[in-house]
Amino acid sequence: MDYLKIGKATELEGNDKKLYRYLEIFPGFLSWATLLLLLFFSYLQPTWVAYFLIAFDVYWLLLVLYLAVLLFAAYKKLKENSKIDWRQKCLELEKNLELAEESECLAKKGVIWRDVKHLIILPAYSESVDVLSEVFEGLLNDGFPLENMIVVLTIEGRTGEEGLERAKEIERRFGKKFGRFLLTVHPDNIPGELKGKSSNQAWGAKEVRKEIIDKEKINYDNLLVSILDCDTVVMPGYFSCLTYKFLTVKNPYHASYQPVPVYHNNIWEARFFARVAASSNTFWQMMQQIRQEKLATYSSHSMTWRALTEIDFWSTTMVSEDSRIFWHCLLYYQGDYRVEPMYFPVSMDVTMDETAWQTAKNLYKQQRRWGWGVENIPYLVFNTIKRWKILPKKQMIGKIFIQVYGFHSWATNALIIGVIGWMPLILGGNRFNNTVLSGNLPSITRTLMTIAMLGLVISAVMSTALLPPKPQKYSIFRYLTMFLQWIILPVSIIVFGAFPALDSQTRLMLGKYMGFWHTPKKYSREM
Repeated sequence: MDYLKIGKATELEGNDKKLYRYLEIFPGFLSWATLLLLLFFSYLQPTWVAYFLIAFDVYWLLLVLYLAVLLFAAYKKLKENSKIDWRQKCLELEKNLELAEESECLAKKGVIWRDVKHLIILPAYSESVDVLSEVFEGLLNDGFPLENMIVVLTIEGRTGEEGLERAKEIERRFGKKFGRFLLTVHPDNIPGELKGKSSNQAWGAKEVRKEIIDKEKINYDNLLVSILDCDTVVMPGYFSCLTYKFLTVKNPYHASYQPVPVYHNNIWEARFFARVAASSNTFWQMMQQIRQEKLATYSSHSMTWRALTEIDFWSTTMVSEDSRIFWHCLLYYQGDYRVEPMYFPVSMDVTMDETAWQTAKNLYKQQRRWGWGVENIPYLVFNTIKRWKILPKKQMIGKIFIQVYGFHSWATNALIIGVIGWMPLILGGNRFNNTVLSGNLPSITRTLMTIAMLGLVISAVMSTALLPPKPQKYSIFRYLTMFLQWIILPVSIIVFGAFPALDSQTRLMLGKYMGFWHTPKKYSREM
């Protein structure tokens, strides 16, 4: 059995199934055990918990300050890269190979930017023609030669005639403007498949290989594939930046290339709480670009066609295909695979719907789906065990620890600060409330958290600085609301952070496997 294609424990048998199931239980068990033990000891040994909370608050303060430094560094790189004329950089590289610092890069092996072709796969479901048109306009305006682009729009068969007609309208408008264009329909109810983005884009990739790439004998080594969500608008210069990166890094075939997602398509129209959640995600992705050892592929990203075909495309039985493809490659290439940060933005949609309540529900479901990335922990641990003899052990243990720590922190940190922090005072009774520590705990916590609010101010300033131009229909006071919206961050990281993450881990722990939930984009251009 190809263990690298596993989606969940039910696909295995015998002892393998039991082991994988235990590993699925572990993340949720660890998060719940942390929270429940702190609650239990808040009653039994409130003094212990109080000291722990003070130490945790100090840790949180130091973490906020550290992340603020990372965020500023990433912001600086992002702004610098956004101003560079990457097509000109590619031209200069062609004329002067000394600009390529890496001695083993493709540029110094005679590959020039005109040799590189880009395959863009757009897996679509219910997106409107307006949403899709904006994505295609972004491709046209990128500035990279259109004859070097192969665009695949792959739609779900279960959308019926209405979905097919939307796709054909896009084909009529844009199909002839690219070097190659292919419209594919992913059949519904293929046995063994999970309905979702992963199976759809795998279908589209296999169809384009059969219909275009292999027929025309396109060189696998010079083909880059970008998997874009159907609300992803590339900023001008994206494909030139990607090409330059591909030509100048060491071992480019064992790398994925990750831009920074900014949620600007409808940022001015979106609800304030959805904007805060979206911007928080942008900041996290920006900070991860600085910490390359912790960077995994996310949402829209790019990789080489050679690597994608060598691993036989995406698994069709899991939800978090964007990050799973990285872990799959890392294990397949025995640890010799990485994500190259691009420090270059692509623009996406903030969650929106007709009402604030429906928007909040959709946002929670979106965050829960992102939190379902916890399914990669059992996958990573299980396959590390299976391939223990051939993998770099220290590296894999480090990767596993980073993932466990990340998902555990996502589900528990905000709750420890915002909820557990009060429990010694509430549950400790007179034996704790009569101590000096009980009187000092609120003031110590308040002081540390007040200093930590510096992170909130930095977030507000940074998000305002990143905003696209203001539509004329809004007054200058709209900037003030964009700044003040960050007041809700402490609530947002619990309601739209910890809760959906804990929800996902609990479902995995109980074996209540999630399907792929598609974030509605119906109202993103209509409000």
